Amino acid sequence: MNPWTMLAVLAAGLLAGGVVGAALGWLGARSRPAASAGLVDQAEVMQGLDRLSDQMIDLDRERASWQGEFRRHLSELHQETRGLTTALRRPQVRGRWGELHLRRAVELAGLVDRCDFTEQLRVADGALRPDLVVHLVGGRQVVVDAKVPLDAYLDATTTDVDVTRNDALVRHARQLRQHVDTLSSKAYWRALPETPEFVVLFVPAESCLAVALETDRDLIDYAAQKQVVLASPTTLIALLRTVAHGWRHEALADQAREIHRLGRDLHDRLATLSGHLDAVGRSLTAAVGHYNSAVGSLESRVLVSARRFRELAVTDGDLEAPRQVEAGVRSLGAPPPDDDDVLLPWTRAR
Repeated sequence: MNPWTMLAVLAAGLLAGGVVGAALGWLGARSRPAASAGLVDQAEVMQGLDRLSDQMIDLDRERASWQGEFRRHLSELHQETRGLTTALRRPQVRGRWGELHLRRAVELAGLVDRCDFTEQLRVADGALRPDLVVHLVGGRQVVVDAKVPLDAYLDATTTDVDVTRNDALVRHARQLRQHVDTLSSKAYWRALPETPEFVVLFVPAESCLAVALETDRDLIDYAAQKQVVLASPTTLIALLRTVAHGWRHEALADQAREIHRLGRDLHDRLATLSGHLDAVGRSLTAAVGHYNSAVGSLESRVLVSARRFRELAVTDGDLEAPRQVEAGVRSLGAPPPDDDDVLLPWTRAR
């Protein structure tokens, strides 16, 4: 039901309600025995009818205002739609529109520019320039093209005649089939290394592809035979998300390989450091042994003779022997030391 019919029904309902109310008031006034009361009720009914008439007049004015506003918006929408339709008939505008939708699909899939995909890449010495080249794990690539004919589809959407619309849809399916032939003849996989032998034909609008498949039910099979995959925005996003998922797993695999390499390097360096520390410990043990031997020789061979100077009254001072070192060096594999050993690892004197 359009807005004008709804307003007419509402106005008729209000008018009928007012008439019924007036009739009920008049019947009630006649049923009363008192003449004065009847006159009062009749006056109230007349006042109610006057108010209802005023409301109907206001409602009619608002209806006229709403109708004018609605027509104005409808005219602006019609002009904008016609301008958009005219713009999409231009190859440059249509190509840019398809590229914008393709870019949006890539962003929704989570791919990274110039890492996971490249736009407008020139191949075959510049003779070919696909809209999008998606980089797969392992160095492979998939080509995506977003140039789709829309003239017949726009003709079908701008007409109300069923015959004309059906003819336009048949022409749209035929144009899409011809574009499949053109795209297949470019053979992008010959110019790009490690590329599967197919190309993705991206249709920016779901309805555009749907009506073509309804009109030409063999279109998907025909495109597959020509190494062309038809993809709507939903299908392309699913495909690109699979690619993004593969890149995330490849990144995790690279990180795991790097962690494995760092672990091996760290293990080798720890082994080398342990060897150096063991050599230092052996050197310290030998140094402690040589020190104690020197202290023993000093005490038994030198200080004994030097103390006789005191007996001969040459000096009054005592000669104290150096103290020997008792603690040894802890080896790498030995149990942890006690607290005293931590405080004095090997320099605690006797």
